[in-house]
Amino acid sequence: MFDIKDIAQFEDEEDFDTIMASDIKFSGVIKFSKPFMIKGIMNGSIDATSDLLIDTQCVVNADIVAERILIRGKVKGNITGKKLVYVTSTGSVEGDIDSAQVVLEPGSHFSGKCTMSA
Repeated sequence: MFDIKDIAQFEDEEDFDTIMASDIKFSGVIKFSKPFMIKGIMNGSIDATSDLLIDTQCVVNADIVAERILIRGKVKGNITGKKLVYVTSTGSVEGDIDSAQVVLEPGSHFSGKCTMSA
């Protein structure tokens, strides 16, 4: 879905099959197989076989497993990106990251351990 070279193309909500709106607070387990965007507050865990975007004002307290993960908001929990974890300049991660590729833009915040594996 998104590539390191062209991360900006995913500005539009129409690129995502499902969007959790900014006024939603959810606690529990989210599982999905199509691109998913979170704009609200989420507590629990995320287990996905597709791409995930955590939007700018979003707060996620969860362990995350997904194909490719774009983080613009705040995440507290361990993250496994099967292909890519990309943390933008507005993004913040408190937890461990394990992925084939990891990108931390200048200005992003990361506190944890990073493991890059194929």
